[in-house]
Amino acid sequence: MKDDHRLRRLVDGDTVWLWSVRQKVDRDCYENCRTTLSLHREGSRSRLLIVFRPGPNRAVSNTYFDAGSVGTFPEGEWLNLYEPKTVHRLLRTAAARGELHTEPRTREVDGWHLYETLMAAQNAEA
Repeated sequence: MKDDHRLRRLVDGDTVWLWSVRQKVDRDCYENCRTTLSLHREGSRSRLLIVFRPGPNRAVSNTYFDAGSVGTFPEGEWLNLYEPKTVHRLLRTAAARGELHTEPRTREVDGWHLYETLMAAQNAEA
């Protein structure tokens, strides 16, 4: 299993982002599980939390498959939040949707909206 608490660095142009993936696993109630991608600019106190919760046709990893994975079915499209390329694409999608801010606060967004936008763009390229 991955080290959920390790901060990673992602460079996007002149901006350095620090990010981590956290999983909350509730073995008794899958609906209470969640996977969160946390991003903040280096030197900033503002933070963007991209949260994925299970739902109809939506799955988050909870120790039964790859850590940090989120996906939909029956399409079978998956993202691994431990992959820097995935994080970069989610960051760009969030920026395009106006989800980034510079105020020193935490903002939580539903990751599935970003996921759908990202997958639609990916499928259009194919």
